[in-house]
Amino acid sequence: MFDVTSSKLLILAIVALLVVGPKDLPVLLRAVGKYLGIIRRHANEFRAQLDEAMREAEMQELRKEFESVGNEMKSTMEEGARALDTEVKSARVGVDDALESGDRLLAPKTEAEQPESPPLPEKTGT
Repeated sequence: MFDVTSSKLLILAIVALLVVGPKDLPVLLRAVGKYLGIIRRHANEFRAQLDEAMREAEMQELRKEFESVGNEMKSTMEEGARALDTEVKSARVGVDDALESGDRLLAPKTEAEQPESPPLPEKTGT
């Protein structure tokens, strides 16, 4: 951000020594160090809050992705269940039809449906 080289720092120290004086220079440097520490703490807090906000945004994106994947899985499972239900229903209809036709074949026939048996031969007397 600031381009401070060693030559610029040396010039700044000489100007501070001339303006403030050698007697008050340590007090000035302590105050500057104190305020720089406060500024660094605030910058670190700001950076931490920004990082936390970024993590929350990423978590929300991940949550949305997981919800969409969950919805896709749910719809796929429901579609599979519907397909299975239709297959089971068609198989049940086929089995029921087969059972009904088998019952008709095995059911006792009424007199009208039974074929006539040939007449029995009559006995002749001997």
